[in-house]
Amino acid sequence: MKSLLVLLLLVSINPLSQAKEIAITFDDSPRMAKGYFSGPERAKKLIAELKKHKVPKVVFFSNSGKLDAEGIRRLEAYSQAGHIIANHTHDHLDFNTTNLKDYIHNVSLADEKLKQFKTFKKLFRYPYLREGDSLEKRDGMRKWLEEHDYINAYITLNNYDWYLESLFQSAFKKDTQLDLKRMRNFYVSVMVESIEYYDEMAQTHLGRSPKHILLLHEMDISALFIGDLVSELRSKGWKIISTEEAYTDKIAEYQSQRTFRYNPGKIGEIAHSKGQKKGLWHKSLDEKYLKTRFNQEVLNSNKIHLKGSGE
Repeated sequence: MKSLLVLLLLVSINPLSQAKEIAITFDDSPRMAKGYFSGPERAKKLIAELKKHKVPKVVFFSNSGKLDAEGIRRLEAYSQAGHIIANHTHDHLDFNTTNLKDYIHNVSLADEKLKQFKTFKKLFRYPYLREGDSLEKRDGMRKWLEEHDYINAYITLNNYDWYLESLFQSAFKKDTQLDLKRMRNFYVSVMVESIEYYDEMAQTHLGRSPKHILLLHEMDISALFIGDLVSELRSKGWKIISTEEAYTDKIAEYQSQRTFRYNPGKIGEIAHSKGQKKGLWHKSLDEKYLKTRFNQEVLNSNKIHLKGSGE
């Protein structure tokens, strides 16, 4: 009996036994929509899938420079559905090629324009995850965010879903005979592979699985397959949580002491500080790798036309 109690105690404190938690976010909204879906169709589908699969409110990190009439309606739809609208700069600037003064002005402009949405929150995500390639930029922006009550909306789970979208849209534009089910399986497989990779890295360097934040983009494949991704994650023991809850994790307090010209995300930063120099980016953040898999797993499918393959 004593041995059993000890075993139960060890299991209860073992980080690997804890439920893995993940929040979902979407960058670049309202993103260009001239492919499989129109902008309104994408928003309607994405909202429906999030509701159908009982996903807690997500965050749409938005570029206010895209707020034409259709863009406003799209963000308003997300806001009306209860999801958070947040700051991703006005023009999706690259901080590596922008001075601090201009960058702050651009973020401030977005702040002003995005306040029109009732669910706007002061969360800021750096485009390209680039937080400043010099101490002056990095520290200047950190100071501005703190003074204006903004949270640095870091991510822990990185991927190239935007490149998967480009492969998908290119195939669709060419009217390729594409099996949508194979595209779904490819998407879910790649995403889960990268998620598990970063979670294992976190467990190596933190000794636990933190509350994760997944970076996605507001795109057609997100609308098509977010429900499938959520279902697969839940089947693997993941709990889907809100972004606000995710940012209560202790790693939110961690700030890298060095600058990264190309930022690997919070887990990569922590891993680097612990001495890991390689593998900060998963292999799925490589276009050649993804294109090879796309050609093999999607294009070599049964010849069922995209619009006739069912969802």
